Amino acid sequence: MRKFIIPAVVLAAVASTALPAAAQTYHGRPPVHHAGYSDWQSIDARQANLDRRIDRGVRSGQLSRREATRLRSEFNGLLRLEANYRRGGLNAWERADLDRRFDRLAGQIRYERNDWDNRRG
Repeated sequence: MRKFIIPAVVLAAVASTALPAAAQTYHGRPPVHHAGYSDWQSIDARQANLDRRIDRGVRSGQLSRREATRLRSEFNGLLRLEANYRRGGLNAWERADLDRRFDRLAGQIRYERNDWDNRRG
């Protein structure tokens, strides 16, 4: 009889601790709502998006070569900073710092693409 009671108690204890964790929905970081962003994007997705926006701005003529070079320089600086942060693992402050810096760069790209420098019209 004891052979059945002890495993049943252990099983009940394990199940009672695992059920609350299984009930939680966890999909990574909770979404942060920034101006212009409906959902939080991963850092890699933001990098790809900013890089694509700079390329698109150069191709369409909205960004001059000088503007694109400066924006790319800032973008590459952010990539280096992120690599430094990732060495020890990203903590919450570093992730927030990268988010702020990516937001600022996104705003600069938006401004430079819409400032009508080097375009007629």
